[in-house]
Amino acid sequence: MLLLAKVALVMGGTVAAAGAYTFHDGVMRVQVDDDKGTHIHIWAPAAIVPMAMHFVPPREFHKMGRDAKEFLPTLRVLAKELEKYPNSEFVEVGTPGTETHVRVRTQGSKIVVDVVDHRDNVHVTCPLAMVREMVDTLQMQTSEPGA
Repeated sequence: MLLLAKVALVMGGTVAAAGAYTFHDGVMRVQVDDDKGTHIHIWAPAAIVPMAMHFVPPREFHKMGRDAKEFLPTLRVLAKELEKYPNSEFVEVGTPGTETHVRVRTQGSKIVVDVVDHRDNVHVTCPLAMVREMVDTLQMQTSEPGA
C-alpha cells in the first residue's frame, strides 16, 4: 500500500510539473465564426508553438526571404516593449456605415487582435512571451552556419 502511494505521488508531481511548464507562457486563443455556420475555437498552451517549431525541417526556415529575416530583431524588440503597455489600444478602425471593425490592443501580457464584420468574427489572443520565443527560434534556425 505504501509503494502504491509513492507511485501515485510521483505521477501526480510529474503531471503537475508538466502542466506548469506547458502553461508557463499562458494560453493562445483563436476564435473564428462566419456567416456560413463555421465555428472554430482553439485554446492551446502558448509553449506548444515554439516547441513545434523545433520539429520544422531547417530547409523550410531558409525559404524565409532575406527581407523577412531583417525584421526579426525589430519584432523581438516590439514584443518586449509592448509588455510595458499592459492594457493599451494601438489600432482601432471602423468603417462608417458598416459593421466592419478592427482592433489591436494589449491585454495584460497578451496581444489581442479582433476583426468583426457582417460575415466574419475573428479573435486572436497571443502571449507576448510566445512571440519572443518564436522570434528567438526563427533567428536561431535561420542564422547562417558558422556565423
